[in-house]
Amino acid sequence: MPKELGGKYKKEIENIIGKIQCPKSFRCYTSGFDDLCSAKDIGIESFLLCLEEKPEDCKLSVPMQGLHLCHCPLRIYLCKKLRK
Repeated sequence: MPKELGGKYKKEIENIIGKIQCPKSFRCYTSGFDDLCSAKDIGIESFLLCLEEKPEDCKLSVPMQGLHLCHCPLRIYLCKKLRK
């Protein structure tokens, strides 16, 4: 985890991690957030727009009206709270 993230964020992130199973083994977290999938906040509380080249390959992506939405709680937190 990046050093600049203080106790509040660390506790919240660890709480999220403790509640979910990740098919990617939390590589976003273990890489210090250097290995993040590409996603964008589109103003929907529990989803992000998946911008990956093959979003259909992601188990955390949901197809919806020609788009794919990410529903990973950790990725959503990182995007919405930490702007990552």
